[in-house]
Parts: sequence; C-alpha cells; structure tokens
Amino acid sequence: MVHVLMLGAVSTAILVWSQHFADTMLRRQAPGGRPLHVARLAAHTVGALLVVAGLLTEVWALVVAGGVLVAAGALTHAAVLARQARGALPSRFGGLVRYYVAAAVCLPVGVTFGVLMARGGAGTEAYGRGYVAHVTLNVLGWVGLTVLGTLVLLWPTVLRTRIEPGADAAARRALPVLLAGVLVVLAACATGWLPLVAVGAAVVLVGTGTVVRHLVAQGRAAQRGAWGFAAWSLAASVVWFAGSVAAFGVRVATAPSWAAAQDAVGALLAPFVVGFAAQVLLGALTYLVPVVLGGGPARRRRTEAVVGAGGLYRVVVANGGLALYLLPLPSWVRVVLSLGGVATSLASLVPARRAGGGARAAPPAPGPGAGAGPAAATARDDAARAVAARRDAQARRPRAGAVTAAVATLALAVVGGVAADPVAAGVGSGGTSGAATSTAAGGTTVVVTGRTTTVEVEAADMRFVPDVIPVPAGDRLVIELTNTDDDVHDLVLADGSTTGRVAPGETVTLDVGVVVGDLDGWCSVAGHRLMGMTLTVDVGDVGDVGDGGDGGTSAAGAPSVGAHAGHGTTGEGSLGASDADLMGGPGDGFVARDAALAPAETDPAGDPVVHRRTLTVTEAVQEVAPGVEQTVWTFDGTAPGPVLRGKVGDVFEITLVNDGTIGHSVDFHAGALAPDEAMRTIAPGESLTYRFTATRAGIWMYHCSTMPMSLHIANGMFGAVIVDPPDLAPVDREYVVVQSELYLGAPGASADDAKVAAAEPDLLAFNGYANQYRYDPLAARVGERVRVWVLDAGPNRPSAFHVVGGQFDTVFHEGAYALPAGTSGGSQVLGLLPAQGGFVELAFPEAGTYPFVTHAMSDAERGAAGAFAVTP
Repeated sequence: MVHVLMLGAVSTAILVWSQHFADTMLRRQAPGGRPLHVARLAAHTVGALLVVAGLLTEVWALVVAGGVLVAAGALTHAAVLARQARGALPSRFGGLVRYYVAAAVCLPVGVTFGVLMARGGAGTEAYGRGYVAHVTLNVLGWVGLTVLGTLVLLWPTVLRTRIEPGADAAARRALPVLLAGVLVVLAACATGWLPLVAVGAAVVLVGTGTVVRHLVAQGRAAQRGAWGFAAWSLAASVVWFAGSVAAFGVRVATAPSWAAAQDAVGALLAPFVVGFAAQVLLGALTYLVPVVLGGGPARRRRTEAVVGAGGLYRVVVANGGLALYLLPLPSWVRVVLSLGGVATSLASLVPARRAGGGARAAPPAPGPGAGAGPAAATARDDAARAVAARRDAQARRPRAGAVTAAVATLALAVVGGVAADPVAAGVGSGGTSGAATSTAAGGTTVVVTGRTTTVEVEAADMRFVPDVIPVPAGDRLVIELTNTDDDVHDLVLADGSTTGRVAPGETVTLDVGVVVGDLDGWCSVAGHRLMGMTLTVDVGDVGDVGDGGDGGTSAAGAPSVGAHAGHGTTGEGSLGASDADLMGGPGDGFVARDAALAPAETDPAGDPVVHRRTLTVTEAVQEVAPGVEQTVWTFDGTAPGPVLRGKVGDVFEITLVNDGTIGHSVDFHAGALAPDEAMRTIAPGESLTYRFTATRAGIWMYHCSTMPMSLHIANGMFGAVIVDPPDLAPVDREYVVVQSELYLGAPGASADDAKVAAAEPDLLAFNGYANQYRYDPLAARVGERVRVWVLDAGPNRPSAFHVVGGQFDTVFHEGAYALPAGTSGGSQVLGLLPAQGGFVELAFPEAGTYPFVTHAMSDAERGAAGAFAVTP
C-alpha cells in the first residue's frame, strides 16, 4: 500500500506538476514537448504497476523490470528539466527548477536500493542500511525536495498573498543544505555509523527551516478567509515532515543496530506517508483542480467552495486521528481511527469530482456579442458581490464550531474502539455488579479487575529471572524487562505480545493487557529458547496476588523453577534433505568456492610476521545446496570464514566487528590465552581486538563462542587457521577442505535450532556448500604432489576423509605426523572428531576423476563429497 501511494499517486503527481511549474517559471516549453512527457508518464506508470505486482507475487524479476522503468523515467525527467533550464531566459524563480532536478536524481538511486531489498535478507545489517538509504532518497529526496521547492510559489498563491522578497533567495540557499543532509545520511549507511544519521537529519531540518521561515511569515500576512482546506493541509504536511525528519534522525541514531533501525524507520511510515505525502497531495490538488478546470474567477471561486467544503473539520480529523494512531492505544481504537482517516480522504475526493462535473456542465461566459448588455453586466456584478459577501461571512464565522465537531468525532472514534474490545483497553471494575468480563480458554468467565500487576524481569545468563510470573486473572499485566546479559534478547508471549530486540543494559516495558489465562513466553533470538530462555505467566484466581486496592500492584515473582519443555521448533516450515537437488546439481554458471591454499606470508629477514585482519560479522541469504537458500551468519561474508595462514611464532591481530543483529564473539583455537576478554560476546555495532601468538603447528578451528555455540557454528560462524610445521615440505598443489553440517530451517531462514540440539543434520558440506566439488572438481595432474588440509568444524559429526582411488603416503594429524613421508606404509582415511584437523598428501597415478568423501557413507551421500579432476 505504501508503494501504491508513494510510487503511484504521489510520484505521478510530482512528474506532472513539477513539469507544469517548470514550464511556468522558465517560460519555455520542455524539450520533446507533450509526447515525451506522456511517454515518461507511461513508463513510470507501467514501472510502478510492475513493482507492486512483483512485491505482491514475490517475483523479483517483475520488481527489477519495474524499477528500471521508474528509474529511466526519473532520469529522463531530470535531463529534460536540466536542458530546459539551461536554455531559458533568466527569471526570478527559475532556480527552483534545480529542486526538481535534484529530486529526480534521488529517485533512481532510491529505487535501486528498493529493488535490491526486494531480493530478501530482511532483518540483516545490510538490509537495514539499504532500508534507511531507500527511505532517505525517496521520501526526503524525491518527495521532500520537490515539495519544498514547489511551496515557495504554491504556498503564497494558495493564500492569495504576496511572495516574501527574500523567499526565492532563501530557497536557493536551502537546496545545497538539504542535499548535504541527504548525503550525510547516505554516508552513515555506507560507513555503518548510526549516530551520523542524526547529523544528516539535523542538516535537513536546517535547510527545511530556511524555506519554512518565509512560509510562516506569508501565513501570518494572509487574510483569514484565505485559510481553507488546501492551506491547512499544506501547513499540516510541512509540520509532519519536519517532525518525522527529527524523529527519523533520533530513532535511527539511537538504535542498537541497523536491523533495529529498520524497525524504527518502519514505525515512521504513517507520519511520513500519510501525514506528509498524502496530505500534501490532497492539499495541493484541492487548490490546483479549480485552477485547471478554469472558467473564470467566479467559477473558480465556486469550485473552490465545493472542493474545500468542511476543510478545517476534515484537516483536524485527519491530523488528530493520525496523532492518536501513533499512541500505544488498543488495536480496535487504531482500526477505527484508520477507517476515519480513510473516510476523511475520500471526503476530499468527492467534492473534487462534483466540482469537475459542475465545471463541465456550466455554460460558457457570454462574450461581447452574446447578450452582453447593461442588464447582463449589472447581474454579473450583483452575483460577484453576493459571492464575495458569502465568502466574507464564511471567513468571519468562528472556527471553533468546526474544531469542536472534529474533536467530538475523534472522541467517538476512541470510544467506539474501546467499546469493540473493552478488555484490551483495560476497562472494567473489580465489582461483581456490571463488571466487565472476558472468557478464558475452556469457557471460564473472568472478571476484569481494573488493577495492574507490574513485574520486573531480568534477562541474564540465558534465563528470565523470575521465569514464573503469577498474576490474578483479570489483571492488566505490565512486564518491565531489563537485559543484564551481554547479548541481545527479547521476550515474545504466546498471544503475540513482544518487547522487540532489547540491547544489553536496556530496559523496555511490555504492556500485555488484561490476562485471562496462562501464557508461555520465550526469547526468539535464534537458539535462546532451546537454551532454556523461557517463562510462564501463571494466571490464578482473582485475589491470588495484590492487595485488592485500586492502585497497581507489583509482583516480585516466584523463585525460578527451571526451563519448560516443549518449545522446540523442529519441522514446522523447515526444509529437509529432499528439498536439495543433490543429483541434479546447481544451475549453469555455478562456481565452487576456491579451495586452493596460498603459501604462508614470510618476512625477508626471517622475523615473525604480524598478520592483521578485520573479520566483520554479517548476515546474508546464501545458497548452501542446489535449490536451497538459508540465512547464514558469516565472518567477512563467507561461511566458512576466510582461511588464515602463518608460521610458528607469527602474531595474529584480529579485529572482530559485529554488523549482525545479535551478539557474537570469536574463539581462536590457534591461540592460548584467557578467554574472558578476548572471547567475550559483543553487541551489534561493537568491535574488539583479539591478539595471539601462534606457538604450535596444525590446522586450528576458529568459531563464534556465543551461546548456543552449536547454533552459531551451524549457521556458518567457523573457519580455519593454518600454522605450518617448521619442516613442511613444498608440494605442487595445496587445498583446504572444511567439513560442516547443515540444519535446514525454513526457506531463507537460519538453521533450525531444534535440529541442531538433536544433532540431526539434513545435509553435510565441504567448505559450506553440499557436493560443490562434485559439480566443480578440484584440479590436479598425474604425478603432482597434492596436500589437502582437512578440518572438521562440526558442530556434531566426525569426519573420515578418504580419496577414492588414492592412497595417502603422508598423514599429519592434530599437530604430529601419524604417517611421515618416506615410510613404506600408507593410509586410507584421515579420521577427525569435531574441531580436529590435519593434512594428507598423495600423488595420482593416472588421469581420471577421483572422488573424495567422508567415509561415514550416509554423510557422504548427504553432501560431504567432492572430486579431483586429474589430467595427464
């Protein structure tokens, strides 16, 4: 619905009216004339329809096609306006066309972000950045710049007052400031620094204030009768714009992560879209429709009277209803207020339709040769004076009546919403006579007490304390949740109530409403529920808790009785092994992850090398098997993470940056140090530096150690550090293979935590993708010496690495040679438990395809398989 309004109605109006105003201000026809204008309007309309259709059907190709058309139309619009301005004669307001050009340039970039987001990945840090950039470019840039540039001329025209002497100069000064604010917000999205969004929003507000200062002066100078529906709507829309920009900057800058910023911006869609964009559209059209219909001053005044009928009442109802809607009111109140807002909008369209019909039906004004005599002139003068008298009488009529009627309408809407669901509104008394009641499960009637039970709950050490909340039936329950843990948590109740994500150290209040039966609650962060992070709202009889007074009561809660069973998520909506086309393979153009291993970096002087690397935690939707996409948690965008390599004595200095949506950490097995600080969990947006010296050789696992550790590993947060033994001989080729397990969740979701807890993987993989080296084999030549480093990342299954048709003449297992080179013996399998590693060496005797597998054959058949393509 947002795209129908913003991309459809609002953007089409911008394309039409910005060209109209440009023609007026520049006094020059646009290049291409009407045919080109109609062509780009048609392209935009088709593009907008394709975008909406693609979003509804979840067909990304439609969104891409629609986005291309919309972007092409906007760029053409910008080019036409720029060329038209360059060839025009100097004029006082010609510079305002630059607003339209700048706005038209913003739209294609904003559309690009929208098209990319339509691909998926909601809830990730990258998606959150794209979402903020999308809203900034499309709302603040495309719509905001156009509106502010147009109001410089439209506003005084609507009020029938003179244009402030410095208004045009102020507008010219404001444009670079507004653009700078938009660019600062985009810089925040690019760098990931959330506080910078507040700076950008503040700069936009400064530019807005430069323009609005003159608008306010013109509003004060206008006559009372000039303030009709159009003027009130335009004024209100500017107020909503300024307030929404301020809230945008504060809410995004104070969000704990970019994913949370997405939710914060989403809460501002109503004021941005309805309060600002829709209202400015209705206000502008209310004035412009009579102008377009024409028919002379008298007819235009009649049309304005029809279109603006009940204007102040409609404006107060619309804006007051929206303000109330943004408050934490019961859902039925918000529904009634929404319906009232829709009815008010429709009420603005009906008079416009009537005015259009009346204008077409009215006879043309008589000309000099068509009965224009003294009597006719006198009649026309009398009619004009009568219209003026009526207008003056209406202007003198007190506005209090319209405001009173609007307030009464809003009050009725609130009362109607409360009446539709009094329990949710907490209405009722503790008495038995005429008391409000609600029906619990099983048909039991519960009396609404009118009391409030407030409970303080802590989220700490993967537990809610207390985890049982006793509350009398019929009480309103308010939970104050404080996150004292070092990871992000939330609280979700079975009735759908939720706190949203709560950052470490943050306290939020959850108003559950009147409770009539027991409720289960849990933390919905992946894996936390299975770790025992659950609670129960235990509803007893009235009077079990509290003093029975009129005020609120506070329940301290009962001692923790442990986690509750039955909170698993296995199966429902999750994929399985049969959903992967392991036999058919991936599509054309598939390229496997490069398993080739580069030599370790060395210092020319022979000194130890300091390896500095930043590992950024991100979340992304990736294909993990043919036809199967999952959200993986990555180190530097890959699962497994990048392979690090060095020699004994080298120093590794790793900076971990958490750009995810929950807490993460990193544990390097290659280093020996106290884990308290270096391996601590960091919240989204934080970073830490982990420094260790590699003192022992081997292939070492690194992984996220945030609880539940098994789920973080299963979601892709693992990798390998290779520390070469001092006597490592050169070989012709080196590869690294990391075995891991895939516990498939719903399509595009992260791993199924219940499957992880049960150690029941759907698929296995080498280097993060099932069977990828069967589809894209590793290369070797006959007689070449090949070394394969192998790590079993688990989190649960052992590995038995075997090359079909090959024999290992060297085996290095967990830091020591199990089979040194040059001996007469051989080896067929490198056996590894989870987190163990080593390498094997072999030479291929003849050309052909040599499969490699884990010799736990069921696991090999579920994706832990690949091949060497050996050429002569």
